[in-house]
Amino acid sequence: MAASPSTARAINDRLALRLLQQEGPLTAGQLKELTGLSRPTVADLVERLTAAGLIEVAGEARAQRRGPNAKLYGIVAGRAHLAALDVRTEGVALVVSDLVGGVLAEASLPIADDTGTGPAVEQAVTLVERTAKEAGADRLHTVGIGAPGLIDPATGELRDSTSLPEWHRRLVAALQERLPEARVSVENETNLAALAEQRDGSARDRDTFVLLWLGHGTGAAVILDGALRRGASGGTGEIGFLPVPGTRGLPSAPDCAGGFHSLAGAAAVATLAREYGVVPAPGSGPEAAGAVRAAVSGPESAAHTRFLDTLAERVAVGVASVVALLDPGCVVLGGEIGQAGGGTLASRVRDRLTAMSPLPVEVRPSALGGGAVLRGALLTARDHAQDELFGAPGH
Repeated sequence: MAASPSTARAINDRLALRLLQQEGPLTAGQLKELTGLSRPTVADLVERLTAAGLIEVAGEARAQRRGPNAKLYGIVAGRAHLAALDVRTEGVALVVSDLVGGVLAEASLPIADDTGTGPAVEQAVTLVERTAKEAGADRLHTVGIGAPGLIDPATGELRDSTSLPEWHRRLVAALQERLPEARVSVENETNLAALAEQRDGSARDRDTFVLLWLGHGTGAAVILDGALRRGASGGTGEIGFLPVPGTRGLPSAPDCAGGFHSLAGAAAVATLAREYGVVPAPGSGPEAAGAVRAAVSGPESAAHTRFLDTLAERVAVGVASVVALLDPGCVVLGGEIGQAGGGTLASRVRDRLTAMSPLPVEVRPSALGGGAVLRGALLTARDHAQDELFGAPGH
């Protein structure tokens, strides 16, 4: 059945906006070529979207022939303002952007372990309000938050966890209360890092891959056929609880000690480094990542080599389990330890996997490093805002 004129217009408008999102400013001629629509139809949609305040003239394209330059049309960046937060145990990092993701302001705030829940929440919310004001954002349309922990798929909320600060859960509700006009959403940090690597990082050429997070904790994000998989309870990728050889017991429901976390989490890596006498450089950040960085970039020594080899063997145990179950073809090593290890650690893990698994798999270092979670939160916030303002696909 043929679409009605109004439905056809909505479909054409959505197609043009999607192209402007993906490609940046385009001329009417370029929109015609990319959409396959007629020149009059493109002219109508440009006029319609301009009148709606969704696109504007963003400059001129240099003509390849004589005559006036063609106008470039782009999305109105100031139509909405967004915020993205990376919430960690030790503090918060924040970016405020326009609708197309252009960064307007950045800020961060350390939060001490002994800070009470109420004061911690107030400090974080005040940071968001102050930074948005400094960026010229009178109101925020969408706020995307990345945080460690499980997200309840039924409610979209962070679940209770004895291992994480209470202020993490309270922050989401507090932001929604103080920013009633904004859409506030939270997602697991590893999932956001994977989405960022898929769009802008190491996995741009992959629609199926796993991101293995190696940091204070361990986790994995699973992208299958281009889609993030969360699982029935939101627990896909809780690899820290994976029973593995080499630990002193088995994990339990409330505690991942004895699982893969005990092999590759930051505390275990720091202990391993001390055993081999690998010392991080002063001021190089968390001990575990600093030790890995020192072993990778410092002078070659037997201690550095043995440390990296043992670490690669530990990481490969977890990766081999993921590969056996999912056959993703590609694993990206993220988190501060994965970032510190870079290509050196990734190649060592790959070599050990080749001996452990018959399934072919690439092991790549993160291309976005420590900014992956914040980038993923911003991309997600941007997608949510644009879908709402432009009309979600199929509407």
